[in-house]
Amino acid sequence: MNEQLLKREEQAVFALRALYARYGYRPFKMSKFEEYDFYARNKEFLVSDRIITFTDTDGRLLALKPDVTLSIARNLRDEETADCGCKQKVYYNENVYRVSGGTRQYKEILQTGLECMGALDRYDLFEVVSLAAQSLAAISDSFLLEVSHLGVLTALLEESGGEEAFCREATRCVAGKNAHDLRSICGQYGIPAEQTDKLCAFVGINGERKRVLAQLETLCGDSAGEALSELRALSELLDRSPYGERILFDFSVVNDGKYYNGIVFKGFLDGICEGVLSGGQYDKLMRRLGKRSGAAGFALYLDLLEDLQPQSREYDVDVLLLYNEQTEPQALANVVQELTAAGKSVSAQKSVPPKLRSREVVHLEVLS
Repeated sequence: MNEQLLKREEQAVFALRALYARYGYRPFKMSKFEEYDFYARNKEFLVSDRIITFTDTDGRLLALKPDVTLSIARNLRDEETADCGCKQKVYYNENVYRVSGGTRQYKEILQTGLECMGALDRYDLFEVVSLAAQSLAAISDSFLLEVSHLGVLTALLEESGGEEAFCREATRCVAGKNAHDLRSICGQYGIPAEQTDKLCAFVGINGERKRVLAQLETLCGDSAGEALSELRALSELLDRSPYGERILFDFSVVNDGKYYNGIVFKGFLDGICEGVLSGGQYDKLMRRLGKRSGAAGFALYLDLLEDLQPQSREYDVDVLLLYNEQTEPQALANVVQELTAAGKSVSAQKSVPPKLRSREVVHLEVLS
């Protein structure tokens, strides 16, 4: 199939489907809609809380699916995963219905991603993070994956002794890398100077993984020991993985603490001003849904690829094939077929189009 004829989103779907299948992930299909109450109870987990609803023939209020992860998690059976030490690994290519980030209007959005659910271990978390990086690489050579661990921030906030309202405001400052406002908020809530200095220093820690780990070990000490151990183990695995140099630690990546725990991450492509990939561990969501299994995964928002500049090509076509009125159609068709069978792209024209760029121009004599 000629990739030039496919939209960038479609090219991404084909490449990612093959990538996930190589790691043992199986396709997952679902309905376009579910009961509205299910999404209403978990609005905080959704990218947008604006949901398209309609009334079914039996009077139930249904919603066009705004998210895939919730649906997959809801349908997981613990006896097939957590109870037997197994994992369910699935990937999906699904349309979701939500407000577009660009137009602010409702839009049908093609979303792809994967979920790993069950008795997760450190390898599983590494695999999910590595596949997130490989997913970005399949779309563009210029990307970054920023990884965080909510356990580090949680440890620092608990050490500060601040109340829940303070933790919410402090987390917002960390997400915005706003040390100035964070120091002011610490003063308002009476946070001790030593803990204030630690939190403000934490805001500025990001970048190359080994350097960040060294800074965190000095800053946090034993308070975030388990989180640092997980980050250290993950980083060592990433050192020997594809695109490890494109994976940084950045603790401004703060997903909703009501649903997420542990490793969280966000992916960026050069040329797009917002994250195109988001994911992490969401054991808390599983508990909220009554599941005992652990879970990690990510979603890639393919609608944002519309903002990505098209890859420039030196030529529009390999061969510009020029013919005239006397050329027999069958003879022309034979030449085009020979060229395309050889892997070349061909544009058959009677004259040279003003904006068409070709590697070579072939003039056909009168063929009969």
